[in-house]
Amino acid sequence: MRIKRLIRRINYYVCGGGMCLLLPLMLLTTGDVVGRKFFAKTIPGAFEISQYLLAVFILLGAAYTQQVKGHVGVDFITSRFSLRGRALCDIFTTLLSLFIIAILVWVGWIEGIKEKTVSDMLRIPQYPFRLLVSIGGFLLWLELLINLFEAVVRLKRRTQ
Repeated sequence: MRIKRLIRRINYYVCGGGMCLLLPLMLLTTGDVVGRKFFAKTIPGAFEISQYLLAVFILLGAAYTQQVKGHVGVDFITSRFSLRGRALCDIFTTLLSLFIIAILVWVGWIEGIKEKTVSDMLRIPQYPFRLLVSIGGFLLWLELLINLFEAVVRLKRRTQ
C-alpha cells in the first residue's frame, strides 16, 4: 500500500508539472497566431517549442489519466459480463497493455540515449524529449501494474 501511494503521488505531481506547461503553450500559440494575423510576423521557433511542450504535456499526464480512469473505454460488451468475467477481461487487457507499454519504454530508452540530433530552427537537443517517452511510459506501466493487482484482488474476492 505504501508503494501504491508513492507511485500515485509521483504520478500526480508529474502530471501537475506537465500541466504547468499548458499555459505557456497556449500563450505561445496565441502570440504566434496574433503576430501572424495582425503584424505579419511569427514568433521564431514557436512551432518547434509547441511540439516539444505538447509532447511533454501528453507524456507526463498519461499515467495520472490512467490513475483516475480518464482514458476512453468502451464497455458496451463487457458490461454484460459477470463480475468475474469483467475482472478476467481487466486482467487480460491490463497484461496486454503492460506488454505494449514495456516495449514503448524499452524502445524509448534506446532511442533516447542514442539520439544526437537537434531541432531545425532553435537547435534544441531532441534526446530529453525522446527519453521522456520512456519516463512517461514507465510511470504509466507502474500505474497499470497497480491496476493489475487490483483486478486480481477483485477476481479473488469473486471466486471466494
